[in-house]
Amino acid sequence: MTRFFDVDDANEALTEVAPLLATLADQRAELISLRDRILKATSPSGSGPAGELDADESRLIRLRMQGVIDQMTAAVARLETLGITLRDIERGLIDFPALAGGRQIWLCWQLGETEVTQWHEMESGFGSRRPLIELQ
Repeated sequence: MTRFFDVDDANEALTEVAPLLATLADQRAELISLRDRILKATSPSGSGPAGELDADESRLIRLRMQGVIDQMTAAVARLETLGITLRDIERGLIDFPALAGGRQIWLCWQLGETEVTQWHEMESGFGSRRPLIELQ
């Protein structure tokens, strides 16, 4: 069963969710950096002293990557448990399911915003965000 948020519920959830999204964004960046390090070391153009990794170093990087993936998976599962839809990890973009005038909508928020002030229709996305005042 879908949980529907009102604006106050969504803003209250941000106390837990905002730091979680900031961490997810950082973890995504770290994962990309680790992946790029492995790719550089294993590609023909990455060969040479700067591009080489010994077996232990490579294993440690891959273990770290798996650890980051596991942490990210747990964070995404937490968002799902709360009933929040993750749209974009890099931007920290999430949607809260809500009801307005008897129809389902999304309350929309992204990292850097202080509170939920935007919404959009279920079928549209971030580009169609509108101020909450338009729901009145």
